[in-house]
Amino acid sequence: MLIDSHCHLEYKGLIEDQNAVLDRARQAGVGGFLNISTKFSEWEQVVATANREIDIWASIGIHPHEADQHADLDLHLLRGAVSDPNVIAIGETGLDYYYDKSDRGVQQRLFRGHIEVARETGLPVIIHTRDAEDDTASILEDELRKGAFPALIHCFTASADFGRKVLDLGLTISLSGIVTFKNAKELQEIAAELPEDRILVETDSPFLAPVPHRGKVCEPAFVQDTAEFIANLRGVAPETFAETTTRNFFNLFTKAAA
Repeated sequence: MLIDSHCHLEYKGLIEDQNAVLDRARQAGVGGFLNISTKFSEWEQVVATANREIDIWASIGIHPHEADQHADLDLHLLRGAVSDPNVIAIGETGLDYYYDKSDRGVQQRLFRGHIEVARETGLPVIIHTRDAEDDTASILEDELRKGAFPALIHCFTASADFGRKVLDLGLTISLSGIVTFKNAKELQEIAAELPEDRILVETDSPFLAPVPHRGKVCEPAFVQDTAEFIANLRGVAPETFAETTTRNFFNLFTKAAA
């Protein structure tokens, strides 16, 4: 069994025929889906989907692109939303300096707010970081000094040095279909060497369809292609890698295991 640890089931490309999308994924061996929100207006729907489907969980948060629109977010709203039994994570949150769609100071403040709630609840915080390695690492180091919290770098595309830093801090790393791209040689080298107990796999669907589906709307079913590619890089059987990543998922997202 595989788990797609990061998908956006309410997004255009998936929502129009969500039941068929889920059926195709289940037929491909996907036994669980973590449905991610990126702004307040999505929270209710991702929770409703998780409450409707036995193999779907929800994550509640504000993406850095949306930070300016949520600059005054009351953390009590976040605390209340994550109390739902099927909300197992916080995010995605983090820093994106590549597009700079929101003020960097607001991004950083909201990132720290999500971490605060993660520390309080014990739920993992799901982190998006792009062109912001130094600030992401600095904030993580600073916040960990205040107290431990579980965390995941999703859709990892950063440097090997950043990868070592976050692993040293105790984080887990999730790989998307980007690892299958021809120009992703450095990422492939990192994927081959990640510790066995710190690796997850995701689609980030409907984005980033892996080879051989490039150019298509990405679906959770495609997590199988990414997982098989990584398994080959690591010299293990696909079944073994599926077992490893599923075990890692439940070890990190303990509320799902419960």
